[in-house]
Amino acid sequence: MIKISLPSKIAFILSAVASIILSIFFIYKGFLAYVIQKELYGGGIDALVASRWGLAGMLIFLTFLFLFFTRIKDLKSQKIILTGIFTGWTSICIVLIIVTPGSYYFIALTGISALITLISSRILVKKIQDEKHELTEKEIYLLQQLAKKK
Repeated sequence: MIKISLPSKIAFILSAVASIILSIFFIYKGFLAYVIQKELYGGGIDALVASRWGLAGMLIFLTFLFLFFTRIKDLKSQKIILTGIFTGWTSICIVLIIVTPGSYYFIALTGISALITLISSRILVKKIQDEKHELTEKEIYLLQQLAKKK
């Protein structure tokens, strides 16, 4: 059996990179729609432009959130967050397959992000189970102090 070591930080950073790539795409498409709208109708922001820039803003916010998640030390919290991220990337991948089956790169990007997140989540489950059977330094110290009092 192959032993895979994939820390949750890598899953969070990969999710941040995927989110940045998608936000750059939406910013680009929004800018193109804005220029076309300006040339055809003389200016103003169309609903299409606003929605694309809104999605880009949301994805930039998610990028900062993913990078913030790398600072969390609690394994159970990381597992819960990774499960949510996996659900999000998987649903985006499925929607992309249904709606735009021709966008192979974005389907691959979201699929790989979902797969890496799933693998990292499964590794965290094993780490949590192993951690239950070990005593921390603080617990050992407290047990020693308790033994001295008796």
